[in-house]
Amino acid sequence: MSVSETALPGAAKSVRLSLPLLGAGAAAFFTLGVIQAMYGPAFAFFQTRFDVGTAAVGWIASVHFLGSALAPPLTGVALTRFSLRRVVVSGLLILAAGVSLVGFAPLWNLALAGALVGGLGLGTVSAALNAAYASVGTRAVNLVNAVFGLGSIAAPLVVAGLAPRSLALPFLVVAALSALTLGLVRLWGVPAMQVAPAQAVAARPGVQFGLFAALIAAYVGLEAGFGAWLARHLDGVGLAGSAFILSGFWAGLTLGRIITGAVGARVSPPRLVLASAVLVALCALGASSTTLAPFAYLLAGLGLGPIFGTTLAWMTHTLPARLIPFLLVAGSAGGILMPILLGILYSRSGPAAVPAALAVLGAVLVALVAATARLTRLRPAAPAGC
Repeated sequence: MSVSETALPGAAKSVRLSLPLLGAGAAAFFTLGVIQAMYGPAFAFFQTRFDVGTAAVGWIASVHFLGSALAPPLTGVALTRFSLRRVVVSGLLILAAGVSLVGFAPLWNLALAGALVGGLGLGTVSAALNAAYASVGTRAVNLVNAVFGLGSIAAPLVVAGLAPRSLALPFLVVAALSALTLGLVRLWGVPAMQVAPAQAVAARPGVQFGLFAALIAAYVGLEAGFGAWLARHLDGVGLAGSAFILSGFWAGLTLGRIITGAVGARVSPPRLVLASAVLVALCALGASSTTLAPFAYLLAGLGLGPIFGTTLAWMTHTLPARLIPFLLVAGSAGGILMPILLGILYSRSGPAAVPAALAVLGAVLVALVAATARLTRLRPAAPAGC
């Protein structure tokens, strides 16, 4: 199926959401959420099955994320030569093959190879579908990314319920979900990538793309920084319940995407992203207070929720949606660097370094959003022959 091209300059695109439009994407993102959050809870089972130590078992998650980080630029190139549907189907098949190899691998190195292949499949599907749904509009891309969060919440339960019987079973569930998604793609298709408004031209498109890339890198750095270090900060200042607060942070992020999916079309993407960025920066600053920290972290998740999907939709107002896979490479860089930087700062300055560094990055995000908003104001296209 395809969606009629609808693009409103400076505002959210108006596309009627429906099950045929969202169904295959929701199934795909749920599948991606499950596998993305599955490796950590399965570490103990990997250690038992393959007789590897604590230091070695983390490699299976690392190679999975390496595969998912390598996939977006390859996906961007593929989208210039093949249809979106073919790229998505290929990604799902690669994902199913990878997780099946992990589940049935007789040797640790083969399990690692399967995780790398599965990561490539995940990154391919994620990059392609994020490009498609971002071009449809703010609501659509936020809703499918919210379903990703639901899959991540379900992943530990899948591992806890099935892995004690056989480590292969949780990964077979992911393979089955991939097959189900393939069936829905066959039934409903995937949304066609929409074009930027014909009546508008992008001012300095190269600079625009650079600003969007920096914005996404800062956002992913914040998400990864909060997710990896908020519990350590709370433990370091002597506050109990850090695991509960961390769960609440991720729940808030998912809720923020759901709310944006429901009402996000009423607010222009630049204003929504700017308001969210300001809220996140203030929350990071508030987390420097021991009393306020738990509440600030919960609210930070809610503030972060709308930023990712809405920024992708915003970019498609003036730049081609096929550039989104390349944008996600910058996000991977932010996700890799920020947790490492926080670890260095924590070791030198103690727990207070965590909210301080997050507040600085939050302020950088606000500045990037403001600069991007200024540059991406749509201008009328020049008359033919001028």
